[in-house]
Amino acid sequence: MAAMAPVAAFFSGHPVRIGGAAATVLVLAGLAWYLGSPLFVRTYTNEAPPTTTFVTAPQSTETVTAAPAGPHILSMGELGYVDRVHNGKGPVRIVDVGGQLFVRFEDVAITNAPDVHVYLSRETGGRWAETTSLYLGALKATNGSFNYELPAGTDIVPYKSVVVWCRAFRVLITWADLT
Repeated sequence: MAAMAPVAAFFSGHPVRIGGAAATVLVLAGLAWYLGSPLFVRTYTNEAPPTTTFVTAPQSTETVTAAPAGPHILSMGELGYVDRVHNGKGPVRIVDVGGQLFVRFEDVAITNAPDVHVYLSRETGGRWAETTSLYLGALKATNGSFNYELPAGTDIVPYKSVVVWCRAFRVLITWADLT
């Protein structure tokens, strides 16, 4: 009890010190939540695989009866292990569906982090450069299946991997080398 006396005396009758201490606790709690929550918060999505859509011309009385073209896998890879905190598992594919290209994450599990984004990289092994990589967007979910549509006319030949990157801490979360 004697150890608490100096602390009590410091705060006794000083509302500014009490308010400052309360504000400090709130800021530290918010920072701890921001940094720690992604380690145990999971997000889920289950997008259908991309498919083609056929549109009939309005002036035509005939309907198009051609069978829809299914996805054609152009390249694929498995998400890799970086360390205990940063890793992923599951397949990643680049698929062609009727001339439109998609990056497809299929039944994946990726560790979460703040500010996570997905890139196509010209390098392998989780290496990438912002100037030579193709940005696909923010990570849609940590678990499940989802698609990223590539811009029309994208040449995928120079791209050798898909990289999942945490911008906030500039750290690799996981990657998949494409073959």
